[in-house]
Amino acid sequence: MTVLVTGANGFIGTNLVRELLKDGADVRVAIRKGSDTRNIDDLDVEKVYCDIRDKESVKAVLNGCDTLYHTAAYFAHWSPDTKLFYDINVEGTRILLEEALTQGLKKVVYTSTSNTIGSHGAGNFVNETAEFNGWEAGDHYAISKYLAEIEAQKICKKGLPLVIVNPTLVIGVRDRKPTPSGALIVDIANRSMPGYIEGAINVIDVEDVARGQIQAAQKGRIGERYLFGNENVFVGDFFQLIADIAGVKPPKLKIPYRVALLLGHLFQVGARITKKPPVVSVSQVKLGKMGEHFDCSKAIRELGLKQTPIKTTIEKAVDWYRENGYIP
Repeated sequence: MTVLVTGANGFIGTNLVRELLKDGADVRVAIRKGSDTRNIDDLDVEKVYCDIRDKESVKAVLNGCDTLYHTAAYFAHWSPDTKLFYDINVEGTRILLEEALTQGLKKVVYTSTSNTIGSHGAGNFVNETAEFNGWEAGDHYAISKYLAEIEAQKICKKGLPLVIVNPTLVIGVRDRKPTPSGALIVDIANRSMPGYIEGAINVIDVEDVARGQIQAAQKGRIGERYLFGNENVFVGDFFQLIADIAGVKPPKLKIPYRVALLLGHLFQVGARITKKPPVVSVSQVKLGKMGEHFDCSKAIRELGLKQTPIKTTIEKAVDWYRENGYIP
């Protein structure tokens, strides 16, 4: 039977597809018309155009599949049209999973985010049981993914064999866009990051996330969430390691929270005029303050989640960005 991957041309999705192909799976990829497919153009997969907000295209793309990996999402920390977060991440997910239930798929893995896990501040190690408390940060991506999890669990209770995975800060190869996490590496390597906000983070290799999704389909308990993370670090130390590997000086200016918040508001005013993303958004600043360390032992214990050393992951990412012209 065929495995379906949504968001297959994206950062996590493309690495997942490659892992599935290593296992000999027959892979169908669902992509939007007009999307950048360079990450998967050289792969032996069945490409199908699909908008997960459209019930008929969802019905067609799921036909004949037995496993679904739903990685597609609208991911940004700012957008001139916030409705997209909820149309795609919440309603699109609901439509897709309802149809997966109707068609009787054997397993569904929904890729969410660690941003849906409650924050209790630096120094605390939280796990999958921590209740979401990110409303005040106002990050539409995080809120929409949390609401999507609620919809997913409702459908799971109707009989969908669903597992949810919650990756932390994901870095690694083939981040073509790049994502906000990949942009950190690119900006530091290009010496274009003047400062940072200190905070606690957890980092994981994208290839470990990809393999972990397959392990979730094979071993994950239905209805459970699994935090996908690896090393707990502080932002300053993380940036120092990136700079050391890239052979540049790290950003030294540690920006106070209130100053960063003011800058976020000012940048967003400019963004509303230019319709281009701000250098930093208010929600990014607030999420940075809420940053935390995670206990990811459940995924390691139950699924066998791989733990590639963060130094190795950064080295691979820097090499990939160099080879593809992102950094000198």
